[in-house]
Amino acid sequence: MYFVKIPKERIGVLIGPEGATRRQIEERSGIKVSIDSSSGDVALEEEKAKDPVLILKVRDIVKAIARGFSPERAFVLFDDEMYFDSIDIREYSGKEAKDAARLKGRIIGKQGKTREIIEQLAHAEVSVYGSTVSLIADIESMEVARNAVQMLLKGSEHSTVYRYLEKMCKKMRKIEL
Repeated sequence: MYFVKIPKERIGVLIGPEGATRRQIEERSGIKVSIDSSSGDVALEEEKAKDPVLILKVRDIVKAIARGFSPERAFVLFDDEMYFDSIDIREYSGKEAKDAARLKGRIIGKQGKTREIIEQLAHAEVSVYGSTVSLIADIESMEVARNAVQMLLKGSEHSTVYRYLEKMCKKMRKIEL
């Protein structure tokens, strides 16, 4: 059995309308998802799992939903080629809330532009929620997106990060051909 703690305001998203999201996770994986609405504790019971690896995928799906992804975006994690990662902004900002907010703003960008550019050029899904930046991508794209986010968190100019993303995007396209 695995346990995941999620923010209380994300419990409704995990459950879904009339339990649809939780039911879909359980049907696709065979893993029972028990949610304690008062504490935000989620228990994952793998006794009836269709595949032992699915418990790790479901854990990541629950974490992705907890970190701000919609269930539809999180469900791509059922694909064997997709991965979830989360970066704690506080590791770069220290304890000051205003510093963390400033770094969140750097990643999101004006009207979401920077986040959108990272998503498009790195071929990754990005969610900035609370004190984390979370990513969903394949292994190559994950490395590129993670590097771009870390560059921003360390203070690199946006133009430098955009050039890095463009260079890596061209490199990934050459590999695909």
